[in-house]
Amino acid sequence: MIVIGLVGRIGAGKSTVAGMFADRGAVVIDADAVAHEVLVEPEVVREISARFGAELIDAAGRVERRMLAGLVFGESPSHEENLRDLEAIVHPRVRSRVVAAIAACRGHRPVDGVEPIVVLDVPLLMQAGWDELCDRIVVVDCEEAVRKSRLAGRGWSGPQLAARDRAWERGFVAPAAGSKTWHVDASADPAYTRSQIDRIWNDCGGL
Repeated sequence: MIVIGLVGRIGAGKSTVAGMFADRGAVVIDADAVAHEVLVEPEVVREISARFGAELIDAAGRVERRMLAGLVFGESPSHEENLRDLEAIVHPRVRSRVVAAIAACRGHRPVDGVEPIVVLDVPLLMQAGWDELCDRIVVVDCEEAVRKSRLAGRGWSGPQLAARDRAWERGFVAPAAGSKTWHVDASADPAYTRSQIDRIWNDCGGL
């Protein structure tokens, strides 16, 4: 089995690239989706309520994610502190689930002689040290103007977007260049990006 980690700034096109790998038969583990699952765990809800206030929990006992985002993404030092505290609550549980999902895939039998492929779509993969889980790294690059254009439609304020970028930059270490690291330009049309994914797939011997 081969585990591929995706690395790239928010809005660079990691989800698009992950989808293209999925089209080829890879199993994609989306850390954002896993984090949403973690946020409904009763213990996590209790910890968030205790740390950030009961008003963040709605009548159904769910975390108000938009309100929470307002507390952790911003320009003030308190936003930075809130983000670190939230990560301390959520990240270990997300990693545990991701590791379990990878382990489950190791039990899959090859299909037509092709070993199972797992793609980790993790926003802070390098920052969190999750690259150690990966056999290969794919860096998703994107022209800055294109990236900002994509992000404009997500409804985030300027300070929130800047804070998300800072969260990505904090502790980022670029993956080492070499045979285990590839770059994909996701700035242009999908066909151009897909051709690069196909080349990576073939360079790995069909994975």
